[in-house]
Order: sequence, then C-alpha cells, then structure tokens
Amino acid sequence: MSAVVESTIVALSSPVPLMHGAGALPIAFDEGGHAIDRDTFARHVRALAATLPAARHALNLCEDRYRYLVAFCAAAARGQTTLMPPSRAPGVVEQVLAHYPDSYCLSDVDVSPEPAHCVHVPALLQELDGEPLTVEAQACVAIGFTSGSTGQPRAYTKTWDSFRTSTAQNVAALDGLLREDVTHVIATVPPQHMYGMEMSVLLPLLGPVAVHAARPLFPADVARALHDSPTPPLLITTPVHLRALVASGLALPPLAGIVSATAPMPPELAAEAEARYGCEVREVFGSTETCVFARRRTARDAAWTPLPGVRLAPQPDGTAVHAPHLAEPVVLADLMEVHADGRFELRGRNADLLDIAGKRASLGDLTRKLLAVPGVEDGVMFQLDAEDAIGVRRIAALVVAPTLDEAAIQNALRQQLDPVFLPRPLRRVDALPRNETGKLPRHALEAMLHAHESVAVS
Repeated sequence: MSAVVESTIVALSSPVPLMHGAGALPIAFDEGGHAIDRDTFARHVRALAATLPAARHALNLCEDRYRYLVAFCAAAARGQTTLMPPSRAPGVVEQVLAHYPDSYCLSDVDVSPEPAHCVHVPALLQELDGEPLTVEAQACVAIGFTSGSTGQPRAYTKTWDSFRTSTAQNVAALDGLLREDVTHVIATVPPQHMYGMEMSVLLPLLGPVAVHAARPLFPADVARALHDSPTPPLLITTPVHLRALVASGLALPPLAGIVSATAPMPPELAAEAEARYGCEVREVFGSTETCVFARRRTARDAAWTPLPGVRLAPQPDGTAVHAPHLAEPVVLADLMEVHADGRFELRGRNADLLDIAGKRASLGDLTRKLLAVPGVEDGVMFQLDAEDAIGVRRIAALVVAPTLDEAAIQNALRQQLDPVFLPRPLRRVDALPRNETGKLPRHALEAMLHAHESVAVS
C-alpha cells in the first residue's frame, strides 16, 4: 500500500501532528455523501478547543461521529485526556466523573440527567484559522475502560505515540481492504469503545480513511449509510450487527470489505456474509488493554495471524502479548495455542474453563452449542457465583427463542451436552442485555437472571 502512518518514537518534548494530511483530502462524510476536508476539520477543532474549560479530563458523549472526532482532537490539543467509559449509562458516567474529579463532559445531544460541567458541542461548528494541530508524542490522550464482561471495569492509559503506532498496525491489518487513495468507512460501533476509537477515529486521523458521521444500528440504517459512500465502503461492525444485517435480506451496494470484532465471529456467519455481499469478512483480535494485534479471514481460517512485530507468549494464567505499540507486555486471560509459524488459535479464557464433577468444558463452547439449536436467535451460558447444596457452581443460561419453550431448549441441549453442564436455570428472555458493542457485562446477566427468577417465584 502507498498509505503511510507515522509511528516514530520521539521524546516527550517533541510535538507531533494530530492529523495526517491536509487540504481537500476528506476526513469524514455525512448523509448524502457530502465530504468534510481536513482543512475544514482543523478549523473546527481550533474553534472548539478555544471554548473548552481548563481541566485534565474530558468525557466525550457525542453521538455524531464527526463531532466526536472534533471534540476528541480539541481536548487533545488542549492537553486534556479523553475518558472512554465502558458504557454511556448515566450511572456509569457518574461513577467515572466521580473517580476523575478534574473533568467535564462533552455532548452534542441533551443528556438526562445532565452531568455537572457539561459542554454542548453545537450542530453548526465554528471555524478558526491557526497553526497546524499538534500534540505531545507521549501525552496521555485517552483512558479506556474494559467492558466489565468478566468483572469490574479496569482503566488503561493510551499515549498519542502508542495510538500512532497501533494505527500503523491497523493499516497493516486492513491490507487489501483499503484503497490506494481514500477508503470510506461506515461503523456501527460507538467511538467511545476502543475498537470504535481505533477503526473510526484514529484511522481517519492518521490513515487513508474518511468516516461516515453517523453510527447506524438497524439494518435499514446501515444500508442507507453504505449508499452514502461515493466509493465501495468498508463496514466496521460486530457479529451481532452483522447477523441482523444478513437476516434482514436487504440489498447492499458493493463493499470494499467487512471488519468485525468485540465477540467471536461464527465461521458460518462469516461465510454467509461473504457469499451474500461478495467481499471478504475480516476479523480482528484485540482488547482495550492491547488494541488490535491479530487478524484472520474467519470463513477460511481458524488460526489468527499476528500483526507485524507482535509476539505471543502463553503462560498458565493466559497469554502475554508483546507488540510495538505496547510499552510492556500485556497479559490477557485468553488461552492461546501458538503454532510454529507464529499464528495462534484461541482455546478459551482462563475464567471460562469449567471443571464440574471431574469433567471439563468451556463456557464459550457451551454457548456455541446453545446458539446452534434451531430456533435459538441469541443466548449465553455463564457460571453462577453461588454454590448449590453439594458445593457445585452450576451453569445458567439466558436464551432468546420466540418459537421454543424452555423445555424444548433443554431437550435439544441434552442431545449435545454432558448432564453436568446442562444449564440450571435456563430462562427464556425477549433480548439479552448487550451493550453498544454487543458484549454482555456480567452484572447485567446476573440482574436479568435474578429478575426472571423473581417473576418465576411470584
């Protein structure tokens, strides 16, 4: 590829560009395909930055992706760190702001209840000429929080230089899907999530990408946004959103490709999407802690290919990830089998491995078998914290299956699972408590199960 992303390590005292490229090169586009060039974007950033309060941290709640991009860069230009909470739920926002008292919110919509010190980003952005936008290379520009799907969210700091290096890695991960000039991207994931930050904020800033300002969720909205692109677009999405899109049967324009993350992509879904839309479905692997560090074509490959410079070191409690954009190795709870050529396969997570009555299984595999039951539209298996009368932590399941009753689902599972792994309880629900990226926070699963248990008892 001819596209270049700068990633040279420099000293703290050295300011570096906040954006690659200038002039009429587009950085974003909106409904109808109207382009926003980089010079206009820079003027929007300078004008907003001049109005921001003095603070150390900013929590960016903007719904419009372009205004999020402007607000993120305005905060960075002021030397402020953007907080990326695991959810935009009012209670979560309140907790994050309480933990970072020298902070304020940015929003382009009315927030209820509105946090204290909330700056409203206007729909019509002002413009201000000035010097090129820069930021200190080692400045902490973001703090990302894990989703809490396996427990309490944890915070991870990100410097601008680490983002520059990881974005260069992401350009490598998307090799073959990006155009030589500008690739137009539509993303269904929020920019507040690390995957959304990497693919829909940092790529437009530092790579050969222009991003759609919208965040379409429903299939018809996704299709409409894809039609706004002047060239075959790249769709950045999740397995949950892609499954809904495929099931809708809607016709889409030609695509440059589909990229997925946040949850395991079933190979069958990847193959169906490739056949339906005539493009590659590429899955990327990463985390809030590490950013993206591997890729695979899920319809064809079980093994993941690490990005350049990435090395994995399995250990008893998970896997250490060594990467150029990481200051030190990060240990993930994922258990990986590393092949001689460096590629790897996932063997579950340390917390997902079960040992009941001397028999072993993984929650991931149990959930896959649940989803394979005809009539099951969505579902999850998880292990209860409390022990039963004989000291066993039983398995529970929440299932979306409008045409099946709970007994029918249990009977189908009985054909596939050892009796010790049958979910008790199994509860049918209207929808799982997925967050904006399709993940299932542990506390939300427990609350839903408890609510259905209370209904059953009453």
